Amino acid sequence: MKQNCRISIDDSIKGLIFDCDGTLVDNMPLHYQAWVETLTPYRIEFPEELFYQLAGVPGKELVRLLAERSHVTVQTAELVQEKIRRYLQLMPQAKPIEPVVEIVRKYAGLLPLAVASGGYLEIVEKTIELIGLGGCFSAIVTAKDVANHKPAPDTFVEAARRLQVPCKACLVFEDGDLGLEAARRAGMRSVDIRCWL
Repeated sequence: MKQNCRISIDDSIKGLIFDCDGTLVDNMPLHYQAWVETLTPYRIEFPEELFYQLAGVPGKELVRLLAERSHVTVQTAELVQEKIRRYLQLMPQAKPIEPVVEIVRKYAGLLPLAVASGGYLEIVEKTIELIGLGGCFSAIVTAKDVANHKPAPDTFVEAARRLQVPCKACLVFEDGDLGLEAARRAGMRSVDIRCWL
């Protein structure tokens, strides 16, 4: 867990890519609360440990996996929308993760920056605004932009493409094991920001 703690942004790094939830902003407990409130009436269990293991998996895929585990049939799209509504009510409680936000502020305008998230664009954009980072990112890649999600490398590869930076010259900031694996598969260096929490 504690590997990838040190940060070294030297001349070989030409672009920085940040996960959003749990990396830029301390909102994972709020997402979990919204999921539990949404899923409990449907008798779908979502243990907290599993929630963190699946960090970075888009909502529709999460609902599909969890419903299957609980042997329940549900309207996936409706549940995702219900969860989003609940989360948006909780979102004002989210706080920036200061060590990561400081890096964004330090390098905005000096290096191209991107957000690469398994979330949905509307929520990612609102989150970035909430923590005062609007206008800092040249690219935002979300769940609908790629066919294969973390731990597949596609989200980070697409972010690098939009930044016009080679993958090997990107540094990724992540809080989830699936995201760190995705960065590795993309040929990118990474920082596990959980070291700073």
